[in-house]
Amino acid sequence: MKLRTFKRHFREGFKNSWRNSWMTIASVGAVTTTLLLVAVFLALMMNLNHVADNIEEDVQIKVLVDVTATEEETVELGEKIEAMSNIESVEFSSRDEELRSLISSMGDEGSPFELYKEDDNPLNDAYIVKALDPHDTITIASEIETFDYVDKVNFGQDVVENIFSFNSYARNIGLILIIALVFTAIFLISNTIKITIIARRKEIEIMKLVGATNWFIRWPFFVEGLLLGVLGSVIPIALLFTGYYYLDQNAAVINKFDFITILPFSPFVWQLSGIILLIGAVIGVWGSVMSVRKFLKV
Repeated sequence: MKLRTFKRHFREGFKNSWRNSWMTIASVGAVTTTLLLVAVFLALMMNLNHVADNIEEDVQIKVLVDVTATEEETVELGEKIEAMSNIESVEFSSRDEELRSLISSMGDEGSPFELYKEDDNPLNDAYIVKALDPHDTITIASEIETFDYVDKVNFGQDVVENIFSFNSYARNIGLILIIALVFTAIFLISNTIKITIIARRKEIEIMKLVGATNWFIRWPFFVEGLLLGVLGSVIPIALLFTGYYYLDQNAAVINKFDFITILPFSPFVWQLSGIILLIGAVIGVWGSVMSVRKFLKV
């Protein structure tokens, strides 16, 4: 494409937007609202994934060693667990360490347990196991239960299953909502382009009669759609920067739960802004493609 032709397409695209200024403002406003919702849902979903990943990473399996197991048998069990292919780490915790941990976790209420002498300690030796993939926790725990010298395997099965199930549903629902919002924006831009094409139908017919190709006619509308999409992304990006900066600066005050952490402002906001700008540009061009294809019957 020649530079002069390329400039002409851009000039015509901007003129089309100016000629239909009220429709352009209405479309940009609708797209802005839609992209703002997309930005909010994306920010929520990505932070939810971040929190979910942190929670899943904290899932551990506690393997209680049979109290009748000898020291050699306890070591043998640990080696057998370490030999499993999908294990990230295996940490041994003696019964004395388990007792100290119990007393510490219970605070003032744990003081009665300090009366236990070393020989009277009723707790088991234990292995703390972490899976490479947290979703393998249930499978690993079931396999370890079959090993010799294992008294009990604890990993909070009901809680773990609920966490994985909730995270899966939340991610799927968020993805569906974002896709629905994107298609809504495409529909809005498509309708704006359709009105432009209807208003210029006679001009388009004349251009075709004098030999203009369909692509020559399409390009200004592509530029118009791109412009609508990009303009519609400006305000959502600005609000995203402002809102997330405030949230990032006041996260410690707002958040009352230590296990909930948000993604850091940079590079998260820059990445999300790029995604919003790209979505705006793509739905703008795609909306124009849908309209032009129908009206030119190509």
